[in-house]
Amino acid sequence: MNFILVSPNFPETFRWFAIRLKENGVNVLGLGDAPYDTLHPELKSVLTEYYRVDDLGNYDDMVRAVGYFTFRYGKIDWIESNNEYWLEMDAALRTAFNITTGPKSDAIQGWKSKLAMKETYQHAGIPCARCIPLTTKYAAKTFIAQVGYPVVVKPDNGVGANATYRLENEEDLDRFFLAPPQVPYLMEEYLPGVVTTYDGVCNSKGEVLFAVSHVTPNSIMDMVNEGVPTYYYIDEHVPADVERIGRKTLQAFGVTRRFFHLEFFRLTETKPGLGKKGALVGLEVNMRPAGGFTTEMINYSQSVDVYQIYADMVAFDQCRHTYIGPRRFCVYVGRRRGVTYDYPLGELATQCGGHLRQIGQMPPALAGAMGDELLICCYDTKAEMDQFVRKAFALPRKQRRVRTHHS
Repeated sequence: MNFILVSPNFPETFRWFAIRLKENGVNVLGLGDAPYDTLHPELKSVLTEYYRVDDLGNYDDMVRAVGYFTFRYGKIDWIESNNEYWLEMDAALRTAFNITTGPKSDAIQGWKSKLAMKETYQHAGIPCARCIPLTTKYAAKTFIAQVGYPVVVKPDNGVGANATYRLENEEDLDRFFLAPPQVPYLMEEYLPGVVTTYDGVCNSKGEVLFAVSHVTPNSIMDMVNEGVPTYYYIDEHVPADVERIGRKTLQAFGVTRRFFHLEFFRLTETKPGLGKKGALVGLEVNMRPAGGFTTEMINYSQSVDVYQIYADMVAFDQCRHTYIGPRRFCVYVGRRRGVTYDYPLGELATQCGGHLRQIGQMPPALAGAMGDELLICCYDTKAEMDQFVRKAFALPRKQRRVRTHHS
């Protein structure tokens, strides 16, 4: 089996996809834009060959690369990046070379366009926020007259909360239209809720081989735009309602043979027409692993190896993984360089003791949303985890008093 792994070096932890595929007897071919000498030694050791291009977004160069691999190794069975940014290119290459183990170009738009996602949710009977294509200020005002402020504006085709904004009033709306975006945008009603996910791997029949759920208590949009404390956690188990709506969503979108990362809002207030407080509402679908170090966190939390689960799906269309340990809460804390915290990073890590799983710096490309320095810890109870989070973001007492005085 010939598997082209696109951008196999980013993020660096994704090298484990290549390693586990190789261990399952798969011929792994790397296609990236990084110089070969910069690749992690473990990644180099499992790649049969590496083809470098200047730009992974250049279709002609990518076709030339896949053509070269086809000439050298025969028909390509898989092309995958597991990276949101390259999903459309992955699909275009599958279309060009008739590779059937993933979506082709005619299917990918329904996975990338947020407006198309809303249509699929509606057809499947999954509640979601009302929205419109953002064309003119008049259309925006007409929509706001129906749903009220605040509203959210976001790219129709975008990653995470990048270039996503909450408009609180008419002044914000006027300011937004002073420099209207040059790409398709949509406007949707604001929903008070906590992002709750359904993440996992499914096989060629759409059967879920493994799944977890993670929760982001603070607004992801505010993490990106306002620098509010960045943290989220892997739940020790998947809540039953998340399992139900997650599987229903996978079926509605026809998901097979891949990692998935489905996002929902758990309403923190009753929203007429959508649901009562605590209900789940469709937000977005992402047909790749969650970003940052989430795959590592899943392993820490669930005592599994998700890279092995994925490789088993590719090679055998089943999960051969054996659970070997307990399931815990695993929390990510991302702190900002410009903020002075009560506990320096090293001191905080020492206090974590045996709960600490990872400490380090976030790559610059992800730091805006995820923070500059990170700690990942595991806890048996949510109360212990919450106590750690409070300590991680605590400000020095003097700074806290000043902040309270001005708030």
